[in-house]
Amino acid sequence: MKSTVRDNDQSVLDSVYLEKKLTSKERAAKEELLSQPICPIAVSDVNSIVSLVDSFRHMSIQARLIGRCAEVYENMLTDKARPTILLGLAGPLIAGGLRKVIRDMIEAGIVDAVVSTGAILYQDLYQALGHKHTIGTPDADDARLHELRINRIYDTYVDDEKFVETDGWVRNFAGTLKPKAYSSREFLSLMGSKITDDESILKKAAEYGIPVFSPALNDSSIGIGLTDHYHIKRKKNLPKITIDAIRDNYELTQIMVKSKRTAAIYIAGGVPKNFINDAVVMSYVFGRDTGGHSYAFQLTTDVPHWGGLSGSTLDEAKSWGKVAVKAKRAMAFVEPTVSLPLVAGYVIQKGLGKNRPRLKFTWKEDILESLRIENDPAH
Repeated sequence: MKSTVRDNDQSVLDSVYLEKKLTSKERAAKEELLSQPICPIAVSDVNSIVSLVDSFRHMSIQARLIGRCAEVYENMLTDKARPTILLGLAGPLIAGGLRKVIRDMIEAGIVDAVVSTGAILYQDLYQALGHKHTIGTPDADDARLHELRINRIYDTYVDDEKFVETDGWVRNFAGTLKPKAYSSREFLSLMGSKITDDESILKKAAEYGIPVFSPALNDSSIGIGLTDHYHIKRKKNLPKITIDAIRDNYELTQIMVKSKRTAAIYIAGGVPKNFINDAVVMSYVFGRDTGGHSYAFQLTTDVPHWGGLSGSTLDEAKSWGKVAVKAKRAMAFVEPTVSLPLVAGYVIQKGLGKNRPRLKFTWKEDILESLRIENDPAH
């Protein structure tokens, strides 16, 4: 109901401010721009992640961006061209409690390939061997933690003695393999096949044939275990295994080239984000212009104005040809322990992976002999 209060005082405010009358075209444009009201969230009506994120889509600021990321993810999964979805993982995700979310994304069939930091995969292995991440505090006495052989990841603790055991497991596992140069994808697939913990990311990826790349594997505790293996074999002048980083480039680029379309998900940024994007550029090595990712979204706390890759916008990636000019894309600047369960939970609760056929990768050493859709009569 409009107010009945009238102002009897003379004012020139209205006449001065509204002296310029809008044309009919301007009026129509104004009405269009003001046509979508913000809808306040009704918390009492929220009974699932789906209803919460759907409500976010009609709010503002980062809530709306979370909603847009979920919308882009849904578009990826329902595209009839069935794009290959590449998931990039960086940051303290396992320490933050996201291990099962990532594992469930693999099992739900909503990702097709993973590019991760070595630290995330190492901590997955650490937990697969029965060790724990435990609640700590960022205000800890770190000198005292060092004396007790406890390592701190912000507000989370890990047992340094168990880290040494896990390093040893990697060293011993490497010793069981045929001495040669491996891509991280081949090495991690073999490692995943030896893990028995059904909650493991690496185990589930190996089980479903999902390739996992870690282009900076050496820069992790897996790298420490492999260095130990290298040193022992080197002293005895025995053959040893190594990780071939350029073979990683070669293998991932073949996935790009053989895919009808590609879609990218970046959790944080770092090396995995750049690796997924550079594979688009490297497709020129095979004489292909893929046109860039058809879909992309990112969940990060990094911001664009420092000029770094992790916070760079997906529009900036267009200038490199890494993201298609007309790609559906979104970014939410929300820390992943909050944002990833919302976005992944949205598509999982909607069952968007249930009827989506998986991809079948057939590798012969460093050659991707075929990439086909399972149960596709055309293949």
